[in-house]
Formats: sequence, C-alpha cells, structure tokens
Amino acid sequence: MSVNIELRVIGRGDEDLVGDAWDLKERIRAEEGVLRQRRGFFTDAYRRSTVYALIEPGARDTLVGFAATRRDGYILFLAVHPDYRGEGFGRRLVAEVADDYSSVTCHARTTNEAALDFYEEVGFEIQRRVDNYYEDNGDAYYLRLGENSLKEKLSRFMRR
Repeated sequence: MSVNIELRVIGRGDEDLVGDAWDLKERIRAEEGVLRQRRGFFTDAYRRSTVYALIEPGARDTLVGFAATRRDGYILFLAVHPDYRGEGFGRRLVAEVADDYSSVTCHARTTNEAALDFYEEVGFEIQRRVDNYYEDNGDAYYLRLGENSLKEKLSRFMRR
C-alpha cells in the first residue's frame, strides 16, 4: 500500500466523503456482519460529527478509513478498509481523535472480537455492558480510552 496517506478533517455539517464512508461501512457490514445502521441514521450522524478521514490520493481518491466523532469525543463510527488493515491506520485515527478530545469513548458489539481486541490493544477499557444496545437487540460494551493507555504514545508517534 502507498505510504502517501493524507488526513482530512471534515467539519460538522459537511457531507464531503459521506457516500464513500457509507460504501466502506456497507462493505464491512456485508463481509463481517458489523456496522449495521440504516442509511438515514448513518448520514445524519455523519453530518453532525467531526470526521477524521484517511485518504490515499489518486485519480480517484480512496477512503482508507474514517472516525466520525461527536462533540464530546465519542466515536460513533470507526472503520478501516479491509485492504489497509494491519498498517496502523485505526491507531492513527484514534490518535487524531485523542489529540482533539480530553476523553474518548465508544461502544463495541460484545460479539465483535476483532474490534474489542483492537480497542484493548490501543488502550480502551470496558466501563460497562449495555444490553440490547443495538437496533437488532445486540449487546454492547461502553469503552473509554484509559488514562494509562497508548493515548500519549500514539499522539507523540503521530506527530513525528
């Protein structure tokens, strides 16, 4: 993969890349059975978020991954294109969010072991279980990036 990945921060109310983000989310949903939201919910949440997008520039820019974040540092959506996983892009997105917010939180499906492993590796800690959190009555864990996490290390690393 290219090392020439650019960060774009998309402000609230801006729909830049919303179609690409939806397409990426839907690919992940189809292949992995996670990120199951209705288009209207997703689009509305995206518009109300600050979105950190990693782009591989080219004739047609490729959305490598994105994190859509509320005003309080809650990550609504975090997705990395399957072809780009394992290269630190998820960590980079979390680091970008952590640089801008004093507290970073999210939910993850209790059955999504890959996501839970990632969040634990980055330094998130399970705060509590939330039964029937998702529309399909799936359960979730509420996670917070811990004080003794990789937050500082990630932030310093990403600034280099």
